[in-house]
Amino acid sequence: MSDIRDAQRVQTIIEKIDLILEIVSESGGIVAALSDTKLKRPAILMHLVAMAEQFEKLKNDASFSILTHFDREDLKGSYDIRNFIAHDYEGINLPIIEMVIREKLPHIRLCALEALKVTENQPTI
Repeated sequence: MSDIRDAQRVQTIIEKIDLILEIVSESGGIVAALSDTKLKRPAILMHLVAMAEQFEKLKNDASFSILTHFDREDLKGSYDIRNFIAHDYEGINLPIIEMVIREKLPHIRLCALEALKVTENQPTI
């Protein structure tokens, strides 16, 4: 796949993380955001699914030079969360989602920014 397409996917991951963090900030915290079952929790969960789908597309396109910027555990965790959301929405373990937002998303965002720098610095042929 093209570097441009890879960069767009990484940019989408960053945007999804930023949207989740914005929802949390506007809600006064992670717990408050996840407690809103009408709007905020569903929005956060859908952004997590969309983020995982971008990782899956990168994997399917064999964009390993991009994926190497991310921890393997984070990639697997993203996929696992996506599956839990898609297949057992009502059984989602909210403390795990809270931990992901608090601890994992900032790190994944930094990795994505680094991966984006690499795609921007590669010459086009």
